[in-house]
Amino acid sequence: MTDAPGRRRGLMLLISSPSGAGKTSLSRRLVADHADLELSISATTRTARPGEMNGREYHFTDRPGFESMAARGDFLEWAEVHGQCYGSPKAPVMSALAAGRDVLFDIDWQGANQVVGAAPQDCVRVFILPPTMADLSRRLHARAQDKPDVIANRLQRAYGEIEQAQSYDYVIVNDDFDRAYSDLAHIYHAERLRRARNPWVADLVTQLLAEKL
Repeated sequence: MTDAPGRRRGLMLLISSPSGAGKTSLSRRLVADHADLELSISATTRTARPGEMNGREYHFTDRPGFESMAARGDFLEWAEVHGQCYGSPKAPVMSALAAGRDVLFDIDWQGANQVVGAAPQDCVRVFILPPTMADLSRRLHARAQDKPDVIANRLQRAYGEIEQAQSYDYVIVNDDFDRAYSDLAHIYHAERLRRARNPWVADLVTQLLAEKL
């Protein structure tokens, strides 16, 4: 991707959806296709699973260490899920933004709200919707990752999650993956060019106005 010349401030791209709607697949492809976009790596108190590496899938830590970070305000957002804590470390994200790099969050709506509360001017929120609830159910069953009772719980929870789409900046219906990805990429490209994130624009405008032909 080529932007106009000059240093820009990075952005946080927060992508949410109900489970099975495709946010993770869309997120991973966007990161893979854009060198200036990196995935936020969460910290967690759960132990690493086989094949996971510290700093790649998660920053693994113990509960006292996590709680100390939370108490110091070191997280943009954090939550406890099924007895384990997860949080997004603030320092590496803020450092990336200051250097003009962008950070993508594959995140639920509660976490997205926390991030927006911490840094509202740096956030762009995108919600991924399924075309129908029947399609969402089909996708969850097709990926064969969960037992039937877990799928039923995910589908029931999806109603409350989908309701949150109304508070997001952009909404994409993932009825065709390639089209949904194109929409997401266009949103990302446009937000990179937002004037507020490109302070060099003022100097260039002044320079152009001073030029006499």
